[in-house]
Amino acid sequence: MYRFLLFSAAALLVACGNRPEAAPAESAAPPAQALNPGGDAAAAAGRNDGRPALVAFGDSLTAGYGVDAGLSYPDFLQKKLDREGIRWRVVNAGISGETTAGGLNRIESILKLKPDLVVLELGGNDGLRGLPLDQTRSNLEAIITRLRGAGIQVVLAGMTLPPNYGPQYIRQFENIYKDLARKYKLPLIPFFLEGVATVDGKYMQSDGIHATAEGNQKVAETVFRYAKPLLN
Repeated sequence: MYRFLLFSAAALLVACGNRPEAAPAESAAPPAQALNPGGDAAAAAGRNDGRPALVAFGDSLTAGYGVDAGLSYPDFLQKKLDREGIRWRVVNAGISGETTAGGLNRIESILKLKPDLVVLELGGNDGLRGLPLDQTRSNLEAIITRLRGAGIQVVLAGMTLPPNYGPQYIRQFENIYKDLARKYKLPLIPFFLEGVATVDGKYMQSDGIHATAEGNQKVAETVFRYAKPLLN
């Protein structure tokens, strides 16, 4: 089992449940394209420059909660792709406080972006709120099947929970990601914040919850490692 953040679940719910003001849609070059909290897919699609799209679909960990514009993991991922000469554009479709139900509700806006690849990072807020695990599984599976049905490749980002949730609940929660990745033959990032949340807070903000800019850069490196084989 991964050694997770030593924070209180209540604090995490407060931090992730409050959505910050939308950051500007454009940040320092070369940025990831950002959707506003309403999921302005049409606007982002309008900025399509012909490159295939990688959509980072998630919650506050994707949105870049608590860091300046241009310092979210999708921003660092865009810079990494550019340095590697891989001509893809990254769209940040993260919304702070998002649950799997919220993600399923806005799946149409994600499909309108016509992505070739989606990095799906959702479910952490479900677990922290103690939502029924079968509901989380069902929502994630519905999102995956909609994306796959549209011919979109998916990288699934696994999550875990603080130790106070108990080993049985944590194991069942983690198995949601493992089971879905196995069922749909998806690349699985075993723990989205591995090497960030597991390094004595070195790469975490003072809330002990969200990654710093340096932490987001490490997350981008992890995502790149799993996504690279799909970036044909």
